[in-house]
Amino acid sequence: MSHWSARRSLHNWLEEAGIPGLAGVDTRALTKHIRTKGAMLGKLLPEGEDVAFHDPNRTNLVAGVSYREPVSYGKDGPRVVLIDMGVKVNIVRGLVHAGARVLRVPWDYDFFQETFDGLFLSNGPGDPKMADQTVLNVSRALVERVPTFGICLGNQILALAAGADTYKLKFGHRSQNQPCLEVGTRRCYVTSQNHGYAVDGATLPEGWREWFINANDQTNEGIRHEWKPARGVQFHPESTPGPTDTMELFNRFLEMLR
Repeated sequence: MSHWSARRSLHNWLEEAGIPGLAGVDTRALTKHIRTKGAMLGKLLPEGEDVAFHDPNRTNLVAGVSYREPVSYGKDGPRVVLIDMGVKVNIVRGLVHAGARVLRVPWDYDFFQETFDGLFLSNGPGDPKMADQTVLNVSRALVERVPTFGICLGNQILALAAGADTYKLKFGHRSQNQPCLEVGTRRCYVTSQNHGYAVDGATLPEGWREWFINANDQTNEGIRHEWKPARGVQFHPESTPGPTDTMELFNRFLEMLR
């Protein structure tokens, strides 16, 4: 590949920058393979070399991306403890804009030592079952009927804390055009998503219901308790796909605190 204004080749540029490249791959054959087998691990190696596979889902990825110390945001309104499991900054902005004071805490933080009005569970990477301390803390919050809301990984953590199960999807949900139906209504939201695990809606215990489902594959996209102030969504309302279709969920959470 070349261009009349090029000063060097792509190969040379990658080599100088220390960036690996891949060419000559039958991408159609690769797509058909993944379509049959599902999401899988892969590795890119120089010819004649090999290394063992490292499965990131066997480790607690949340511990590596969470803040180490509590951080506060906002000045007025109900105080919300935000469990940081790799939180997107726009979640913090969404909560503050909705009228909350936010205390962002590490994934395994004992937030019961704090004075707060509600609990928010962030997004994050990996298998939710690896964040075992978070699940235990949220379980206690549910017993004590703390108003709780989760996004993405937070939805899965909420489900595990309630006694439901999660599983790895054959194909993860990625993109800004995932349609989600609000159960019991005719409303369909276009949502942003980025997850490889999901809640098994069939395992939700008594008192819990599916809140949203994916219109493409009918997988769970949110859960809610029938009368306790606890809800979660699998998609990302803070990612403004529509551009503000589901931002109202932050306001719904704040209403749970009043």
